Amino acid sequence: MKTKALAIAALIAITFFTSCKEKLPQQTEIALTQISAQSPPEKKTASLYVTAASGLSLRQYNNLKSQKLAVMPYGTKVEIVSLEANNTMNIRGVKGGMHQVLYNNKTGFAFSGYLSELFPPEPGANPKMYIADLQNTHPTASITELVGGTASEPSSTETLLIPTTKWHEAYLIAQKLYDIPRDFAMPDPLGRDAQVINSPNEPLERLGA
Repeated sequence: MKTKALAIAALIAITFFTSCKEKLPQQTEIALTQISAQSPPEKKTASLYVTAASGLSLRQYNNLKSQKLAVMPYGTKVEIVSLEANNTMNIRGVKGGMHQVLYNNKTGFAFSGYLSELFPPEPGANPKMYIADLQNTHPTASITELVGGTASEPSSTETLLIPTTKWHEAYLIAQKLYDIPRDFAMPDPLGRDAQVINSPNEPLERLGA
């Protein structure tokens, strides 16, 4: 089986190729490509979703060394008190700042890199059903499927169009929808263009701040 992802700036498109053949080791591949494009205009956000798989820390002050008030679980919708417009830190290649948020009657700060306008999929979610739900709030999201190959070696290609300018948001969505193993390094625009793993069997990487 081969899996391949393609990310594009402005709107990120993730393409997956699957092809199974007997007596061959499973192979997973992910590639990152960026194309210059004009970013959509910024808009005010009243709430955001936690995308860190292991949960995201709510801290007393706007730095990662301050007291931890709580851990907000993956998928939690939090209310925004104030947004940090600048990228003041970098965590595992993900840039962001500390947004002030309200969670469970507590006001604190959380790393914006793992807060998204796009609600994250549940583990094992069906890609087509996820995109259909996402289209209710983000109509430009889409998924297309192309079947090819031969009768003895069939293949299929699924292309997801994720409406975000942040490459890591699209990757985290793809990681959940397609069980991309934690062996894969988080795609980095300055890192490797492609990565191949044979017979992956490790669980998904847990991310947090």
